[in-house]
Amino acid sequence: MGTALDRATWELRTCARRGHVTYAPDDEALAERLSGTTGLGEVWRCLRCGDFVPGPPHGRGPADDAPMVIRGKALRQAIILRALAVERWIRAVVIALAAYAVWKFHGAQGSIQAAFDRDLPLLRNAGIKVDQMTAIHELEKALAAKPSTLALLTAALIAYAVIELVEGVGLWLLKRWGEYFAVVATSVFLPLEVYDLLSKGVTTTRLGAFVINVAAVIYLLVSKRLFGLRGGRAAYDAERRGEQLLDVERAAARA
Repeated sequence: MGTALDRATWELRTCARRGHVTYAPDDEALAERLSGTTGLGEVWRCLRCGDFVPGPPHGRGPADDAPMVIRGKALRQAIILRALAVERWIRAVVIALAAYAVWKFHGAQGSIQAAFDRDLPLLRNAGIKVDQMTAIHELEKALAAKPSTLALLTAALIAYAVIELVEGVGLWLLKRWGEYFAVVATSVFLPLEVYDLLSKGVTTTRLGAFVINVAAVIYLLVSKRLFGLRGGRAAYDAERRGEQLLDVERAAARA
């Protein structure tokens, strides 16, 4: 009992935000299972949460033409996908900021080099062990980079940010192409993340990003039955159809 109520919580919350969805099928026996009469008039069951809603139905017609609503497992999957979409958008913003920083550095590389050459000897003479500082070594590497290399890096970061943005849009809209795009795009960068972990060391940020990406790929492949897994698109559509309240009631009526 408690488990069923917990599962219905997401449907109720969604209906509270977006409103109920009611439908009157032409099949009289099925319509009777979905409707009722109270002192306030007719009521119809919401196709998403199953609650009775006062007033006439939002639509009428053949049962097969009833709107497909996201409920049950599909609704919980949608919440996870949209959480992933937000994470992708956050990444896109961070990467875009990094691209902007590299672009600005490219434009000011000469002036930074001049300041570096002027001030570094002064710091050494003051007894500061600047040559042992990791940040100084990284800055020296950046200043030694060719302008063309920095321009290429900026373009690569912008492209990466766009990929993350498109991933987020596809996942947020719950589009099949978005799921495929997210799996392919994420999988392409996994070898680079492994290389970073092995060559640059394991950090919380690198390891966390890697774990999230691997988990996202596995989740999308299995839950969305991509690339023919677990029956592919046909099995996924059948699973969704089997969760529709109207089809559940129709099966119950036949039984």
